[in-house]
Amino acid sequence: MARISITGWALVAAAALFASQARAAESNARARVDADQASVEPSSPDEALDLASSELGSPRSEAASRVLDWVAASEDNGDLPYMVIDKNAGVLFLLDAEGEPLGEAPVLIGVASGDDASPGIGSKKLSEIGPAEKTTPAGRFLAKIGWAAGNQKVLWIDYATSVALHAVVTGNRRERRLERLASASPDDNRITFGCINVPVDFYKDTIRPLFEEEGGIVYVLPDTRPLEEVFPRLRVLPYL
Repeated sequence: MARISITGWALVAAAALFASQARAAESNARARVDADQASVEPSSPDEALDLASSELGSPRSEAASRVLDWVAASEDNGDLPYMVIDKNAGVLFLLDAEGEPLGEAPVLIGVASGDDASPGIGSKKLSEIGPAEKTTPAGRFLAKIGWAAGNQKVLWIDYATSVALHAVVTGNRRERRLERLASASPDDNRITFGCINVPVDFYKDTIRPLFEEEGGIVYVLPDTRPLEEVFPRLRVLPYL
């Protein structure tokens, strides 16, 4: 029987520990998404509202306009489709790789204001996540379609912090998520653990097919930090 040195045993133990931590992180990431997707019930006919918004031209905030103009001018998205999510306005702007608008939709976001994920939140159990930690982080993310708990496909925005974009769910009717999406005010759009909810048809028919193959870029605008701090390259493109 071959001998394994002390160093070898240490490497084996470290590898086992890393694998265990990775499995735990993956489990927690999927569980956090599942918290938004648990007990999903089909919407009744009167709830099947066309919230998605194929209509273009919704008023854009100055922040959203600046980021959209910057991406178009710099081609920061490369050859990938992209979206800009304005947390303060509760709206998403979707564009193809060439910058052609494909649609706009209301979004639901994390309960708490804030632009940074709490340290280690990706490995926390749901019961350990406090209200102030349920934030939707701001920034530029390379997002890809992947699996989440419940055998559901979601758009993973930041897997390390368990933040994904997926179709809105209505399992907990007390949360009134459809009503929140349909509301004209963005003040009631904060309800999730940090994930981003969008109308079902908009996700299934537009976002998922667009991002399925190679993914895309997601720009999440801040609600507490300065815009230029989150997107430093904006400084080289003055807003007129």
